[in-house]
Amino acid sequence: MYRYSAANAHGRDMHEAVDILESAISRTDPAEVYSVTHKALASALKVIARADDSSGIIGDACRRLLELHPRAAAAARTPAGKLIDWMMKFQFDDDEVDYFELDPVAYAPALGEVGVASYRKRLAEVEAKLGPRPANRWQSGHSHEWFTLDWNAQRLAVFDHDIDAIIRTHAKDRKVAAWLEDTAEAFEEIGEIELAIDWAKQATDFDRGHQSLKAADYWCGLLDAHRPAEALDARLSVFRKWPSSTSAARLHKASGKSWPDYRDEVVATLAASPRDAVLFALLTLKDSEFAWNLAHSLALDSDHTWSEVVKAYEQVDPIATLPIHQRLVENELVEAGAQHYRLAARRLAKMRKLSAGSEKSAEVNDLIAALREIHRRRPRLQQEFDRAGLP
Repeated sequence: MYRYSAANAHGRDMHEAVDILESAISRTDPAEVYSVTHKALASALKVIARADDSSGIIGDACRRLLELHPRAAAAARTPAGKLIDWMMKFQFDDDEVDYFELDPVAYAPALGEVGVASYRKRLAEVEAKLGPRPANRWQSGHSHEWFTLDWNAQRLAVFDHDIDAIIRTHAKDRKVAAWLEDTAEAFEEIGEIELAIDWAKQATDFDRGHQSLKAADYWCGLLDAHRPAEALDARLSVFRKWPSSTSAARLHKASGKSWPDYRDEVVATLAASPRDAVLFALLTLKDSEFAWNLAHSLALDSDHTWSEVVKAYEQVDPIATLPIHQRLVENELVEAGAQHYRLAARRLAKMRKLSAGSEKSAEVNDLIAALREIHRRRPRLQQEFDRAGLP
């Protein structure tokens, strides 16, 4: 399973098997579904420990099994003691795979009130054996155990709907924006929407880093769902703090019919980043002519973005795009390699098609001839040109 292709094929088979298990849970003997799910999970963990899961397909299948396992356990009325023993072993005694978490909230229906109390006791016993909590758990020889205990403390705080415990376990010392967002998500999970919005806003205001930007989108999503009258102002504030084609697109969507009130500010602000300005015009406003003009006036220097612009503008004025196509071909050939040659050849073939029947047709053929001569010592380039049907 060390080969990438073999791992992916096995991962697809795993997902198909999980599909079958998920569909069987409501119409098959619960004990049988649980037994098969339990064995499948054990097998999946052995596989991922030895597989090249660069694509993540096997890991995703494992997560699906981990989501199904507590549901199957509850349906099968698995004895709480047996389930707790397995949960403790999975989390604390598996030396081979330790990068998946179990969610005690998901297992609560299977454990029942007495089972949850027993599970808490077992966790407390583990913590007692570890001794004093280290100042930095990652420097401890028991970092995995401390991480797992902290994770369980977070999830059990959510299970208890304990507001103070949620803040203590999720926000910690409030020095990381992501922790503030975690707190907001926990409050949303228990239906404390006002608290969720407040903590998401705190995460948004924390700084200008990527964690705060991520939290900002979550904050806006909460407002969209629960305080729609405030959503537009929130999107505007996010755009002003993090101007980009993405935040502009979200502001555009939120503004609806009032978009003209914000258009000039957005376009002027995005001008500081030609790529964002052009992508916004092209992908959100769907205005290829505006994008084309912006790309020129703002001196766009992103070949990838230029490629998207000419693809759209070909429908307006195909001949006008030829100089840009030529520049993209020449830039592609700065680097040697089959992929670069192939992309250049395809673009040249596109240029021939765009110029067919016009006075520019001969110029394109002359360009191809010149490139063949300049790169005559690159046999693979000549081969790719031939494959593309170039003269």
